[in-house]
Amino acid sequence: MFPFSETRFFTRQIIFCLLCRGLQHVLVLEDDVRFEPRFKRRLQTIMEDVGKAQLNWDLIYVGRKRMQVAQPEVSVEGVDNLVEADYSYWTLGYALSQQGAKKLLAAQPFGKMLPVDEFLPVMFNKHPNAAYMSHFDPRDLRAFSVEPLLLYPTHYTGEQGYFSDTETSTIWDDEAISTDWDRQYAKKTAQQAQIRSVAQNSVTGDTPLPASRASRDEL
Repeated sequence: MFPFSETRFFTRQIIFCLLCRGLQHVLVLEDDVRFEPRFKRRLQTIMEDVGKAQLNWDLIYVGRKRMQVAQPEVSVEGVDNLVEADYSYWTLGYALSQQGAKKLLAAQPFGKMLPVDEFLPVMFNKHPNAAYMSHFDPRDLRAFSVEPLLLYPTHYTGEQGYFSDTETSTIWDDEAISTDWDRQYAKKTAQQAQIRSVAQNSVTGDTPLPASRASRDEL
């Protein structure tokens, strides 16, 4: 992670300079995630295998919402528990290489105002909306995902304690208009919940049994 300073805010330029001055990759985590058992050890093993295989990667999802549900994603040869990422949502956690960071910054996303959940799959050319993709070129981000996932949200929509400062805020130019909405009717939520059996990913490597919620914060 980046060195922390209480006296200085991070700007995009500072982050870019840090990446350019020796950080080869970083792990980006949201602040409301829960870890699967043996998270650190399992992620380290995957990254070691990625290095041994000399995989050319830009981004590796550690937690996400898989949106392409019609067919399985392609397993990465020579690396256990890793697939080529198809259309995905959420940015719960991901590893980002220096090369990947440069590609994302070169696309100048802050001048096009696309949510990051949409921006990332656009950049690895897997977004179903051609209009979104038409604003970004090249779209050559090399994106992968661990399988099974190593991170999940602490809360889902409708659960006690759920809060979102993006979905339930006011719109940018009128504080009187709320954007709160019931996501049980959202297309993405319904679609992601219907991964067909023929579309389940198949990978080599360790696939632990599902853990109880109480044990998922173990590192």
